[in-house]
Amino acid sequence: MSNLSKLEFVGLDIFGKNYLSWVLDVEIHLAAKRLDATITQGNEASSQDKAKAVIFLRHHLDEGLKIEYLTATVLPRARYEWMHLRFKDFKTVIEYNSVVFRIISQLQLCGETIKDEDMLEKRLTTFHASNVISQQQYREKGFQN
Repeated sequence: MSNLSKLEFVGLDIFGKNYLSWVLDVEIHLAAKRLDATITQGNEASSQDKAKAVIFLRHHLDEGLKIEYLTATVLPRARYEWMHLRFKDFKTVIEYNSVVFRIISQLQLCGETIKDEDMLEKRLTTFHASNVISQQQYREKGFQN
């Protein structure tokens, strides 16, 4: 997938072959945009400036690197959260659903598929122990989302 807008300079290659020239270009362009403080250690740049810098940097990365980042950082965390998600840990159904859909969005962003059956099974298997009968009834009747 190619970038829709023209890059100011060549994006960082997935193998890092152009890393040194890319870093120099990044530093120059961030300085021109008055965002150079965002890439110094211990900086006190505003969160808005940091976000602008991250957007700029992501725009100048190879698509493969973006995908690699997602699968290396976002995917394991989303899988962990999905595995440890329990209905009984939430005070309301709305809170639970909000977290479920956030996790599912992250998993889908990384190429994972969560089916409606998976979501229903997650709900049933994480009911409080006192609701085991309800869980069994849902399974026996073959209820679906």
